[in-house]
Amino acid sequence: MQVLQDRWDAWGREACTDGIRRRAGYLMSIIFLVHEAVPSLRHYGKPFVGILDILLIFPSVLTSIGSYTPPPCSFNRVTINFTVTSRGRQFDRLGLMYLGDIEVFRTSTAEPTSNGIVWTYIKEMQQYNALWRADQKIIFDLGNLIDSTYTGSFNTTLTATFSTIPTLRAAADQILPISARRSATNEPSAFSVPSDNASVAYTIPQNTERAVVSLSACGQASEEFWYTNVYNTEVSTFEDQIGTLYGYSPFREVQLLIDGQLAGVAWPFPVIFTGGIVPGLWRPIVGIEAFDLRENEIDVSPWLPILCDGGPHTFEIRMAGINDDGRNGASLSDTVGSTWIITGKIFLFLGPQGSITSGTTPRIDVPPPTLQISSELAKNATGANETLTYNTSATRSISITSTLKTSNGSVLPASWTQNLTYTNLNILSSQGFTQRTQQTTKGTGDSSSGYTSRFFSPLIVISTFSTSGDGVGINATVGHGLNTAFNGPSVFPSGIQSFNGTASPAFFALAGHLSPVPSMASPPTNLPAGAVTANLQTGSASYLSAGNASYSFGTTEQDFGFRGNEAVGGNAANEEIYSRRVRAVNASVVVDEEMLYGRRVGTPLLGTARSGGVQPVGDVGRGSVREILGRGPGRVRDVLVGVGVGGGRGEE
Repeated sequence: MQVLQDRWDAWGREACTDGIRRRAGYLMSIIFLVHEAVPSLRHYGKPFVGILDILLIFPSVLTSIGSYTPPPCSFNRVTINFTVTSRGRQFDRLGLMYLGDIEVFRTSTAEPTSNGIVWTYIKEMQQYNALWRADQKIIFDLGNLIDSTYTGSFNTTLTATFSTIPTLRAAADQILPISARRSATNEPSAFSVPSDNASVAYTIPQNTERAVVSLSACGQASEEFWYTNVYNTEVSTFEDQIGTLYGYSPFREVQLLIDGQLAGVAWPFPVIFTGGIVPGLWRPIVGIEAFDLRENEIDVSPWLPILCDGGPHTFEIRMAGINDDGRNGASLSDTVGSTWIITGKIFLFLGPQGSITSGTTPRIDVPPPTLQISSELAKNATGANETLTYNTSATRSISITSTLKTSNGSVLPASWTQNLTYTNLNILSSQGFTQRTQQTTKGTGDSSSGYTSRFFSPLIVISTFSTSGDGVGINATVGHGLNTAFNGPSVFPSGIQSFNGTASPAFFALAGHLSPVPSMASPPTNLPAGAVTANLQTGSASYLSAGNASYSFGTTEQDFGFRGNEAVGGNAANEEIYSRRVRAVNASVVVDEEMLYGRRVGTPLLGTARSGGVQPVGDVGRGSVREILGRGPGRVRDVLVGVGVGGGRGEE
């Protein structure tokens, strides 16, 4: 790790990033993910900053390997700055960062332009302090393809900042990976499900007094748009018109099993990457979570009387969809399509050395989910299949309880409960060329530790595509959101605790700003540890392709709010800390309003694109236009528009 301590300057370091934009004599477009402000905390003294010893240039499919040595200072807060530039034509790519075998950051790339793009993302990483305090092998996996058509490489800088603030909750003492554990051979450690068996076995330290598992999972290839998939018995509904559809229903469940028994689940958020549906939706504002895919946590402390017995125990992650019988009967499937990229982590909080945690055998109440499905097929005047309408709903309740006796001799109840509901309506009309998806997912998670989580996620996607001669057209409208409320001892930073360490004036990393932004606003005193976010994104866009030229244009708007949360159960919140409303038209920002502690902050990013109007985007990098929309592999693009693409995904 290169040491920058002696030349730390919050402005100067970020000014280097701004210099990247101008290095080639042109001004790149700034791409950004709307998220809460991240305090820089300069007033607590000189932070220690290092450029992690890893070459992060991705001209082709590769995994970059680097090394990390802890800094020569004490710290309890770590942030990383991930800055990327790219120019040319390229797909959106999934990126995973590991410390050894443990995934610590999952991101994706924006799709570049001929003038070039740049983005910076700041992430709090003190949840991994147990790893940062020891030497580590850094692995960054970001597959890429360079050829005569796809010319964009990703040039990145990864910087870590170490500091100490007085208000942070203690991080886990030990972290174990639920992964393929391939770092010894310099390979990434994610499981690819369903082809891999995502299972590990560990002997857990007997002095463990709290244990939490996090799950990281996202669909790729035929599972990228899982929320639009049809039932297995209906994948051939429009075979003669547009080809085979993807199956296993529009419902997905990520399952955690301990010794073969269900310990908790996650119902995934439908992340839309920057090449998804219509590329013009995501310039310069990317989709929710596209630069930082959220993990779900499950408290497995009720299992500690078993896990602390000194023997090995298995931790397994599975994916499930729905099998249907063709008569509106449904059951969970034991597999899904290809592919889900999956890892997990076990966060362990330890008692005194030599102590042994004991207690009662956990009571496991995990009935199967309640699934309801229905479908209706309408034919046109010629007798051909015209419209497929299908409804899916699910509810799930989980309760696991036990008692724990820990090092202090007290016997306390331990519990983990979850309650989730899901509804999905899909209408495939015009013989499969038009689709409407409307979905809502909400859930709660509660632990005896005091941790509570609440989330609500609405989604609506309306898309239609057409082909004519050598041309392809897509029109789409998208609305999706994610509201969350967290309280209590989460293993992940709430985003609030760092604000408790700020004073006026302070500097903040704001989405889309390449330099920290100063603010004279004073934070409220004694902010709660919990956080509430409200995030809604809407947009409409079109994509046109003819011959070797492709263009996309559209409008996207996003409203984001971030508050402290002080009510047990996550139902009440205090005053708003940060908010942002931003609107972009044809890749240029036309409205940008940011508020911090009730005062305007930052400089609006108006006109961040070099030019407005219709934006050239190049080929979207999938084998067929239906793959762009997630409706199955369809016919290869050569057949649809007479243009060879090479390197597309899922061609038949």
